[in-house]
Amino acid sequence: YFQDLLNKSEKALYDAFPSMYGELYTQNMKVFKDLYSELRRYYRGSNINLEEALNEFWTRLLERLFKLMNPQYHITDEYLDCMVKHAEQHKPFGEVPRDLKVKATRAFIAARSYAQGFLVGSDVVKKVSQVSLSHECTRAIMKLMYCPHCRGMSSVKPCNNYCLNVVKGCLANQADLNTEWKYLMDSLVVVADRIDGPYNVDTVIGTIHMRIAEAISNLQENKDSITAKVFQGCGNPKISTKGSSSEDKKRRGKVALEAKSSAQALEMLVLDAKGNLTALKTYWITLPGSLCSKRVMASSAADDKCWNGMTKGSYLPEVMGDGLANQINNPEVEVDITKPDMTIRQQIMQLKIMTNRLGNANIGNDVDFQDASDDMSGSGSGDSCPDDVCGKRLSKSPSTRQPETHAIPKQSGHGINGASSRSLPSAFLLLLSVAFIAAQHLWR
Repeated sequence: YFQDLLNKSEKALYDAFPSMYGELYTQNMKVFKDLYSELRRYYRGSNINLEEALNEFWTRLLERLFKLMNPQYHITDEYLDCMVKHAEQHKPFGEVPRDLKVKATRAFIAARSYAQGFLVGSDVVKKVSQVSLSHECTRAIMKLMYCPHCRGMSSVKPCNNYCLNVVKGCLANQADLNTEWKYLMDSLVVVADRIDGPYNVDTVIGTIHMRIAEAISNLQENKDSITAKVFQGCGNPKISTKGSSSEDKKRRGKVALEAKSSAQALEMLVLDAKGNLTALKTYWITLPGSLCSKRVMASSAADDKCWNGMTKGSYLPEVMGDGLANQINNPEVEVDITKPDMTIRQQIMQLKIMTNRLGNANIGNDVDFQDASDDMSGSGSGDSCPDDVCGKRLSKSPSTRQPETHAIPKQSGHGINGASSRSLPSAFLLLLSVAFIAAQHLWR
């Protein structure tokens, strides 16, 4: 959605500017193309300082337009340097550059951090779902699911609390994701409100071409006074021997630039995302209950005719708490609470990093994306943004003023769409299903 806004703005510029500005546009097409290219690269996570990129655009545009509007003079690069130094004082483009810089940086920071937050969450689920079940867990699942068949009680369901203890023991490390996972969901909800509220992403990104047109019009309307001020500060340039160009013959026809608002579409996207994020807050600690009710089909907690691991009857042991530390006395699965799973611990760290990044984005602070090494993130190969979301990742370009940098995991090819957050639970359901099938084969 964010990229579509940018694409529509760029297309509107290419469609309207030739008629509006003639040679002012046709001789400077690359300046505009480079701007949109830099904006895309920034959104995709490249190491670009957005403020510097915007400043560079206005500087290059001013240099080109000043020369085109004064073809009778021989204007050297040294003279242009002098003119640029006085540009902030003269404000040749009016207030547009400053206003756009403030609004665009906030909008793009929020947009790319928001998209990255979904990718990190998706990547965490993928990596955690690949964590192997322990031997003790496999034995406990086999006992839960298949031992009643050997006792001639194939129709007897496992006791619900018995099932919960088995699954909580098997997913003890995964439950420790809960705190940082909840923080990430909360942070995404907060940034979503910014995107559809104060940072006005829909309007800012979708109307960049209109702000550029406004800036160029300011320069044209105040051409004489700005030129006089530049000459006063930098001296009179030499008369050119090439004579005047045809710049003054450019078309000045007014072309209406419209911004087709899609605010309602953004509002619906944000509303849908917030609903899914809220539903996923307690995902990791509600997973055992979901698995026992949907996959194992355990009986009710009060049933005294269920499979309790030994026979048909009540299940007396208490249900363990969530997380690794609470499994020390788990009666069904032997869990070594002194050896946390390192893959899951690494993913907890990635959640913390992303939550911190979203916190910065919420207040408009820039944070650079930098791929972490495999040994730090526990990640496999892949780009930090998939092609269908952010396009191809381009090479990084240096900037003199670096934004804050945090390491993030390389992302696997997950897309971001309305259904992505709804599909997250399937990873663990698949994991446990595979475990059950494996246990069945072992029993046979």
